[in-house]
Amino acid sequence: MGAKFGPAGNSESFQAMGYRKTVQVPEYITHMGLDAYEYQCGRGVRISEEAARAFGEKAREHQVTLSLHSPYYISLSGIEEEKRLGSIEYILQSARAADAMGAQRVVVHSGSCAKLSRQQAMELAKDTLTRAYQRLDQEGLGHIHLCPETMGKLNQLGTLEEVLELCLLDERLIPCIDFGHLNARTFGALNSFEGIRQVFETMENVLGLDRMRQFHAHFSKIEYTEKGGEKCHLTFADTVYGPQFEPVAEMIVRKNASPTIICESAGTQAEDAATMKKMYAQALVACGQAE
Repeated sequence: MGAKFGPAGNSESFQAMGYRKTVQVPEYITHMGLDAYEYQCGRGVRISEEAARAFGEKAREHQVTLSLHSPYYISLSGIEEEKRLGSIEYILQSARAADAMGAQRVVVHSGSCAKLSRQQAMELAKDTLTRAYQRLDQEGLGHIHLCPETMGKLNQLGTLEEVLELCLLDERLIPCIDFGHLNARTFGALNSFEGIRQVFETMENVLGLDRMRQFHAHFSKIEYTEKGGEKCHLTFADTVYGPQFEPVAEMIVRKNASPTIICESAGTQAEDAATMKKMYAQALVACGQAE
């Protein structure tokens, strides 16, 4: 099946090319030579069911695979019960919108550790995710894959190991491996082939080969500080912070994986996604797997 590539939201070129409406996004994605798109609900789920269905219809027409990013303010590990119950509601809202547009995956932030130990925060996050799936099942939305995301700030829950541990709760959970975030929180450890290889091997060791092959991913180059980790998203023009995508492309091919790779570059996400797709094609040729 192979990897799919697309942007998180719209590049600056979307409007520069004359596009204006959300329903035009799938046509734009196809024009850019891509086949995936992550609809952004970071500041709240504001799309109506009718609009979501119309958007999904256009995506299917253009053979664009959709995913959805849930609100940023979700905190699976919130200390207050009320906040975690609110997070479950936001997850439900996201799942309803995703279902209406035909998206199978909803990316979720894990939250912060605040005044808790990392283990205490993990136990709260596990409980919240378990209850979220109970609600999804009750609403007939159990087919939606929640994707806990690896995070870039040191005080956030979301190391690679933590996200994979969360994914062991339910086989429907798919890890969202944000390579830029992992590189930022490890101060450049993913800026080598060995660093990237270890991410893939860890995924396989914890989840098994079949589940690893279907992982979801975010990719961008990210500026970071040694004090807090992630600072800001960059573009592929960056030559300082990384990470580089070529090792990721090589490992996708080596593992015969079929991930969805979503680019989160700052303003050039569609263009940089197209660059990643070309690197992946080159890796297929180099490994003798090109069609």
